[in-house]
Amino acid sequence: MTQPPHPAAAPSGRAARETLTGLARKEVVRLVALDAAQGARAALPAVRALLRSVPELSAEPAAGGGEDSDLLAALAELCEVIGWILFDAGSDQAAHRMNTRALALADLCGDRAVARLVLLNDSMLHARAERPLAALESAARVAGPRPLPTLVATLVLVRRAHALALLGASRPAERLISRARSRFLDGASPHDPPWAWWIDQAELTGHHGWVLARLGARDRAIPLLHEAATAPGPSYRDLFTAELLQALAGARAWSEAEDLIVDIAPRAAGIGSARTTQTLTRTATRLRGCAKAPANLRDAAVHLLESVPPYPGGRGRPSR
Repeated sequence: MTQPPHPAAAPSGRAARETLTGLARKEVVRLVALDAAQGARAALPAVRALLRSVPELSAEPAAGGGEDSDLLAALAELCEVIGWILFDAGSDQAAHRMNTRALALADLCGDRAVARLVLLNDSMLHARAERPLAALESAARVAGPRPLPTLVATLVLVRRAHALALLGASRPAERLISRARSRFLDGASPHDPPWAWWIDQAELTGHHGWVLARLGARDRAIPLLHEAATAPGPSYRDLFTAELLQALAGARAWSEAEDLIVDIAPRAAGIGSARTTQTLTRTATRLRGCAKAPANLRDAAVHLLESVPPYPGGRGRPSR
C-alpha cells in the first residue's frame, strides 16, 4: 500500500493547501472503501501511515483556524473516518480523541453534516463503554434550529434507543427504535448528507434486533438479527452475526447456535471488526464453560475461540 506524500514536499501557500485538501479527500474515499470491504483491522496500517505523514491530523484543531474552509472540512471528514476505524478496531480512547479533533475542525469551518456524524459516532462509543447518559448527551447535541434530515433523524433515534436500552428503559427504547424504522420509510431527504449512504433497511433491522437483545427480548431479537446478519452489506455488519450468536446462546437455542458457529468459524480469522471478534470471543467463552450446553456445541465454541483474532486491548473489555 502506497503511503501518502508528506505535506513538506508539497508546494507552499495556496497550492500546498489545495494539495493537502485533495489528499484528505482522496484518503477518505480510500479508507471508507477499505473498511467496507475488509474491516477496520485491515484499514489500520493506512491510518497509522496517515497519522505519521500528515501532521495536521494530530495538531491542535485551533492551529488550523486560519486555514480555508475547504481544507478544514476535508481534514474534519478524514478525522471522522479515522475515528470510526480506530473505534471498530478496538482503540476506543484514540477514537474518542480523533472524534474530538474532527468535531473541532468541523465547527471551525461550519460543516454541520460532519459534526453530526461525529457526535453520533461518539454516542455509539459511549454506549459501547456502557455510559448511556453520555451516549444520550452526544445524540442530543445533533439537533439544531431546523428539523433534521430524514436519515440523520433516523440515526439519532437509533442511538437514543440503544442508550435507553442500556438504562433498562424497555418501553421508551422500543418506542424509539420503532420510530426510527418508521422515519426511515419516509425515504432520504434532499438535505441528507452523503455520509448517510450506509443507513439502509438491513442496518435498521439489525439495530432493532440489537436493541431488543439488550432488553432481553431474545425471541423477538433473533429473527431480526438473523435477517440483518444474512443481508449483503459492509464488512462491519458481521457485528450483527456476533449479536445473533449472543442472543441464541442466551435463549439456549443450542442447535441454532452450533449451526451459526459452524458458519462463522472458517471465516473468523478474516473478520476486521474488533468489536465483532470480542463479542464472539465472549459468547464462545461462555458456551465453552456452560455445563448445560451440549458437548458438540462446547467443542464448536472451542474451535471458534481458536479461530477468532485476539482483541487488541485484551479480552476483558466491554462487548456491548
